[in-house]
Amino acid sequence: MTFDFKKEYKEFYLPKDRPEIVTVPPANYIAVRGTGNPNEVGGAYQQAIGVLYAVAYTLKMSYKTDYRIDGFFEYVVPPLEGFWWQDGIEGVDYSDKASFHWISVIRLPDFINHENFKWAVETAQRKKKIDCSSSEFLTIDEGLCVQIMHNGPFDDEPATVARMDEFLAQNGYENDFSDKRLHHEIYMSDARKVAPEKWKTVIRHPVRKA
Repeated sequence: MTFDFKKEYKEFYLPKDRPEIVTVPPANYIAVRGTGNPNEVGGAYQQAIGVLYAVAYTLKMSYKTDYRIDGFFEYVVPPLEGFWWQDGIEGVDYSDKASFHWISVIRLPDFINHENFKWAVETAQRKKKIDCSSSEFLTIDEGLCVQIMHNGPFDDEPATVARMDEFLAQNGYENDFSDKRLHHEIYMSDARKVAPEKWKTVIRHPVRKA
């Protein structure tokens, strides 16, 4: 049976629509960094997504090539994720999307190493005819976090974040944002195929005991 991260790690991909505290273990990702409004047609963010999926599917389909990855098993490419921040702002100001900094990521299976990643970048670049040099192999250790499933458009997220903050205050936690610990979103819906009011997005924030 094909391995599916969403089913195997439901606690991280399919939380309830109420805040909860989780400890997220380290994981490896394909990552592309950038700045600017993610809604800009043909902009840096949309180009980054193209690079991520090119590399991700090259790795997924590697078993159909002559390249062999030790420990490989068939898997579903995990959902797109994003880490977001803005200079001088704790959390996110949704009214000023042009000031976003972001790291867009797709999780990698544990058997993918740096050498495999380098092969995939070079292969994707050659076969897809796009520049994949902006991608990097990135390990992220999120640790203690609060998370929730947000239902609806991205611009409605502030109300959900307010619920998260209220939960923290009531349970002896506080946000712990830094240049290493960021606002994190996991996109469980395909925005191209699903109406905005039905979008499902995991929102995760770093926390510490108050």
